[in-house]
Order: sequence, then structure tokens, then C-alpha cells
Amino acid sequence: MSTDTTETKVAPKRGMSILFSLTLLGLLLFLWLLLGFATNSFWTPNNISNLLRQGSMTAILAVGQTFVIITAGIDLSVGAVVGFASVILAWLLAAGLPVWLAIILTLLMGVAIGSFHAFGIVRMGLPAFIITLATLTSLRGIGLLITNGSTISISNEAFTNFARADFLGVPSLFWMVIVVAVPAYVFLHLSRWGRYLFAVGSNSEAARLSGVNVNRTIYMAYILSSTCAAFVGILLASRIGIGNATQAEGWELQAIASSVIGGTSLFGAVGSVQGPLLGAFILATINNGANLMNVNSFWQRIITGALIILIVYFDQLRRRGSR
Repeated sequence: MSTDTTETKVAPKRGMSILFSLTLLGLLLFLWLLLGFATNSFWTPNNISNLLRQGSMTAILAVGQTFVIITAGIDLSVGAVVGFASVILAWLLAAGLPVWLAIILTLLMGVAIGSFHAFGIVRMGLPAFIITLATLTSLRGIGLLITNGSTISISNEAFTNFARADFLGVPSLFWMVIVVAVPAYVFLHLSRWGRYLFAVGSNSEAARLSGVNVNRTIYMAYILSSTCAAFVGILLASRIGIGNATQAEGWELQAIASSVIGGTSLFGAVGSVQGPLLGAFILATINNGANLMNVNSFWQRIITGALIILIVYFDQLRRRGSR
């Protein structure tokens, strides 16, 4: 079957509408204005920089998670991959490898983990929930074995200063979000491979009959997710200056929540790049504001959980209405 015919038949349900994106942006700006009036310290340069740093790593994780969710899958391992990547990077640097080589090897480790997930799903027939949950547990254990339950310090000051630095007055971590988001947008919305992700999430059998290599598409989604997580692990290691297997615990839920709040459907075939980015910074703003207002941190989790329930519920109503 020709490529043109395939692209015509697997036209996806386009991510979220422009109106929804603008609604999320409006919500984010409203929260910023509200917190500006409610507290005296929200609009201080230090707090805004801290907010951008807090949201940036979750935003990158959410983008990678979105690729998987669009295919109607899930990746519960990304938080563990972040912590494990920080350990691998610190271990490689301690062994005397140059920074650039340690970064490349850590990213390749992310590619290997994503390939393992896809192999388990495609070849072994395991549910995505099971294989990624098993990896979550295993990677924590392997990381703790490597570090003997401790941490590995990073002595390279140029590397550790990167995540704490600013460029043009904007934290370098936020620039990394842009570095990831631009190619991710092109890939998901402007390329045939992005359309294949939507097609697989909509109906994998129909996509296969239309000429889409479903297995390769699943491999691609999980590799992108784990590679984004490994990249976040590198950024986290730069920010805290250590490799620690227990870091980023629970970040997989933050990534999923950001993606869902950004309009990605847990049922697959609906999602975008800009939505999870906005969702991540909405969550970061809620957490930041709650801390400034001395709200119990447990309420932050309750709010996040309630948002997920509401959005998934309305997504179900939307799906029923479109049938």
C-alpha cells in the first residue's frame, strides 16, 4: 500500500482543540493572578524561577508519557527511570568519563528501557501496566544495589551549575522544555509517525490493515517516553548534584496527571504536546501556591487526584456523546 494512501486512511483525531489550549492557558494565568493577590511572595523573581524549575522536569516527563497514552498505553516506570538515570550518570562521571559521553550513554540506557517495555508488550503479550510497574520496582532496586543504598556525589561543577543557571533571565531547565517541546510538536502533529500513534490508539487493527506497522509504532512510543525520563534524570542530577535511586518517587503520577489535565485521553487517540506542558505548570502552580499559603501538602495530592477524576469523567462523557 502506498504511503500516501496510508496517511490518508490513518488521519488521527487531532489532539486538543485550540480553544481547549487557550482555556488551559487562561486557567494558568488566572491562577498566577489569584496567587499574586493572595500572597506577597508569588511574583518575586526567586519564586517565579523556582516555579519554572519545578514545572520543567514534570513537563518533559508528561510529553514523553503522552506519546504512550495516545497509543492507549501507560508507562508507570518514568519516575524510577529518572532516579536510575541520575545514578547511572553519577556513576559514569565518577568513573572518569567525560560529561558528553556520560549523557549519551544515559540516554541510550533510556532507549534500552523503552525497548524492553515494548518487547514485553508486543512479543510477550504483557499488559503495559504490568511490565512498566515491574520495571518501576526493579530499577529502584538495581539503583540501590549500585549505590549500596546511598548516593553518588557529582563533583563536576560545570555540570551541576547548569540546572541552577539562567539564560536571558530564564532558568536553563525551562529552556530544556523548549528544546524537547519543539521537536516533539513537529513529530506528533506534523509527521506521519505522529499520525501513526493516533491511529494505533484509535484502533490498532484498523491501523494495521491500513499499512501501519503497529509493533514498530509501539516501540517508538515507549522508547520516546523512557528517553524523556532519562533526560529528566540527567537534569535532576545536575540540579541536586547527586545520583540517587530514590529520587523522583511518585513523578510518574505527576506526569500522567499533567498529561490528562492537558487533554490527553487515557482511552487513547487524543492528545497534544502543548496540553501536557500547560498541565504540568498548572500542577506546579497549585503546589507552589499551596506551599506559599502554608496549605498542608496532603491537600495538594487530594487536589491532583480530584482533577484527574473530573477530567477522565468528562472525557468519558465526551466519548459517549461522539458515538
